[in-house]
Amino acid sequence: MNRLANFFTELMRKYLPDPFVFALGLTLLSVVLAMAVEGQGFGAITREWGKGFWSLLAFTTQMAVILAMGYVLATAPLTERLLDRIVGAVHKPHTAIIVATLVGSVGSYLNWGFGLVIGGIVAKKLAKRVKGVHYPLIIAAAYSGFTMYGLGLSASIPVLIATPGHPMAQQMGVVPLSETIFSPPMLILSLVILVTLPLLNAWLHPKAGQKVSEIDPAIDQATKAPVADDEDGRTLASRLNNSRILSLLVGLLGVAYVVFHIADGGSLDLNLINFVILFLGILLLGTPAAYVAKLSEGIKTISGIILQYPFYAGIMAIMAGSGLVNTISEVFVDVATPSTLPFWGLISSFVINFFAPSGGGHWVIQGPFMIEAAKEIGSPINQTAMSVMLGNAWNDLVQPFWILPALALSKLKLRDVMGYTVIMMVWVGILHIATVLIWGHMA
Repeated sequence: MNRLANFFTELMRKYLPDPFVFALGLTLLSVVLAMAVEGQGFGAITREWGKGFWSLLAFTTQMAVILAMGYVLATAPLTERLLDRIVGAVHKPHTAIIVATLVGSVGSYLNWGFGLVIGGIVAKKLAKRVKGVHYPLIIAAAYSGFTMYGLGLSASIPVLIATPGHPMAQQMGVVPLSETIFSPPMLILSLVILVTLPLLNAWLHPKAGQKVSEIDPAIDQATKAPVADDEDGRTLASRLNNSRILSLLVGLLGVAYVVFHIADGGSLDLNLINFVILFLGILLLGTPAAYVAKLSEGIKTISGIILQYPFYAGIMAIMAGSGLVNTISEVFVDVATPSTLPFWGLISSFVINFFAPSGGGHWVIQGPFMIEAAKEIGSPINQTAMSVMLGNAWNDLVQPFWILPALALSKLKLRDVMGYTVIMMVWVGILHIATVLIWGHMA
């Protein structure tokens, strides 16, 4: 296993570019494919690309908010103390890898943004505390837990299609969560991944006598923004900046809104999740000045997303406008039967996710075709929709876009960790494929 890990790591080191270069390459590839496969003219493709480039600004902002404010919540003093207790009980490298994977997995199952951030933070803490931990592997292990989001409470496609009045409600109806993420096959899959993925990651750790790259002790020097104290509290401005009462009142106001929203039957969407994370952070940080200082640290984790997501929005516009998504899906659907459509949906979703890494955006362009295919050949709609979600979450293990926050936190390069995530992707893929095939034949 170590030989395999070393092979992929060396391969990525030599040939894998930075994530932004990857996004630029996918943009050009999408243009070429639209011209070659769909017969689209360069002018038409360019217009589609330009129109779609800024089409997901609202969603980009939502993602940036959830990651930056999720960082604040994950590094709040109360959370830090809890994490320090967990880290303090770990003394061996293999155990550290397992714990980092579990924290990233459970965090992502609860909320994808929170899991992305807290996994990386715990991985860094463990790397600093436990001597002999291979730093690139523990960061990759923490990130690998992100694949659990597709089975978790913030899985975008199951949550969306369970919402009354969702965009495809007339085409497919409302599919309750009990038929998707809370169905027995998906619950079993979640448990199997939660047990086996940490063990696989620990197995990848270099053996005694092999080269280990430990964390640089100076990695966080000069990276944290100081909390301005403004003359040590002697001015009105300083007292307001450091007022615990002000943060408490506003934080409680936010909590009250959430209670009223739920009592009124409101849905749990991305905006409400961001709202909860924001006001919990205000409560846990204690003062406005402390929150602003911690948020300044968190913002450093989102620069890649702000830069790259418009490019992926443009790629998605090319894929949708040219018909490439339907063409890719048709290749797989044409050989599908009612019991195997979820399998082919999983595979096609994996491929499409390179071009459309957002679960919600991915569903917008692939979902209508897949649901029509399911209705036409008589395949269960819940399984078909969930297969698209699983393909999305599976591909995220090797999709450079989502690993950006982990790279920002760790100060590593993509090529340092991707060799490990490729192996993790293979194992998760085996589990996903086995599950959807068994589930499909159970219907």
